[in-house]
Amino acid sequence: MFLIFGSDYRASQIAKWSAKRRTTRLVSLSQDLDLEQEFENCEILALPSPIRLDSMPMPSIQPELILVVQTNMIEDEEPIEEIKQKWPDAFVLTHHELSDLSTGEIIDVTQLYLNAVKDRIRSFERKAGAAVIENYLEGLDAGSKVSIICHDNPDPDALASGLAVQKLVEFYGHEAKIYHGGLVEHQQNRAMKNLLEIPLNRVIMSWEIDDIITNSNCIITVDFHRSGANNFLPEEVVPNIILDHHTATEEVTADVSMLRPEFSATSSLVASLFMQLGVPMDARIATALAFGIKTDTLGFSRTFNPVDIRALSWLNAWVDPELMKSIESPPRSRDTLQSFVSAFTNMKEIQGVLLVPINELSNRDALAQIADFLMSTEEIDTVIAYGPRDGKIILSARTESETQHLGRVLGSRWPNGRAGGHRSFAGGQVPYSEIQESVTPESDIEAMDLMHKELSILFAGDEDE
Repeated sequence: MFLIFGSDYRASQIAKWSAKRRTTRLVSLSQDLDLEQEFENCEILALPSPIRLDSMPMPSIQPELILVVQTNMIEDEEPIEEIKQKWPDAFVLTHHELSDLSTGEIIDVTQLYLNAVKDRIRSFERKAGAAVIENYLEGLDAGSKVSIICHDNPDPDALASGLAVQKLVEFYGHEAKIYHGGLVEHQQNRAMKNLLEIPLNRVIMSWEIDDIITNSNCIITVDFHRSGANNFLPEEVVPNIILDHHTATEEVTADVSMLRPEFSATSSLVASLFMQLGVPMDARIATALAFGIKTDTLGFSRTFNPVDIRALSWLNAWVDPELMKSIESPPRSRDTLQSFVSAFTNMKEIQGVLLVPINELSNRDALAQIADFLMSTEEIDTVIAYGPRDGKIILSARTESETQHLGRVLGSRWPNGRAGGHRSFAGGQVPYSEIQESVTPESDIEAMDLMHKELSILFAGDEDE
């Protein structure tokens, strides 16, 4: 049972809440307690005046937890100590001082207040942000053309967010198309695109970019916030709406910017918009968003937050488990298997860092699969997989080091969107001309050799490598 000492509103409300879960007894002063309240299933001991604890008319009870909100009904000089002596096995919660914290905890009322206020502010931001998006879309002329832009080589989080935002835009009566640069190469990404029938439009030519910008009434970017950094938008283009969960290192410009790093995936952010705005959900969109959340958090083994759990819990009511299984376990291509062979043959360890060159990279997304797979290697805390592609070295990095922040390390060495990411996983696309200053390699082999030296110095401080 739970035993609660207190007569004020806080104590009575906690007692009523607690009584719905287990046997609860509330000890109060009768003159302070509002006896007109309904204390269903809660035992009340209303005392006419303060008395010593041992004199209280209570049968022999053994509470599991004791909450001390007030002590004005206990006449003893050290009421908390008397309570602990009387019930030594009970766990005590109180904002008063405790001499022994092994069987109790001091409640920091100020911190509880701050946490409650922060929670209300976050709730307001979610609702306010959703309202701003709603007002903006409702303010567009009916049937407006909206372009949804994913970053190059979109991953599941970008694909899911793009698909869901398309439905959101159509819900408000507009036409929406999803665009991306690069390729969709990873087996899971291709399976996701095909099984969920995501209507992607790949942009290759510069005139296509000009047409999209010119003919769009609204441009929405998903899973990125900076034009020109791993996306086909020119740097001078200012999007109308930004939806992203990455942390910005500089000021972000847009008509509406929802840049929310408290979400671990843009899919979580978009799911929260659906919740707040009451947009209808279905199995196709829910499965996409759930897969986007799971992949960006690596099945919740990477950093995640309560908002991500909340989003996934809400989506699970609609998720199609068979469809999810088909996306998660697609057949692996022969090109990817060949990349694994190259990785196992050429990988080299330097002080716990595994450098994994893939000299012939036919499928760039094989890098992420290889980096994830090799992270379980014994005595390895960081994996950097890299390979040449179209005049660039593509990087995919993972770490379990508590002192390493991959995104900052790579982003500092190759800024302006060339490389970056999160603490535990990151990537990049580094043009050959920027691998080393004053050196421009003339072949893939030279570029890979230079990158190997750069990474050796950057992560292991080994200039001889």
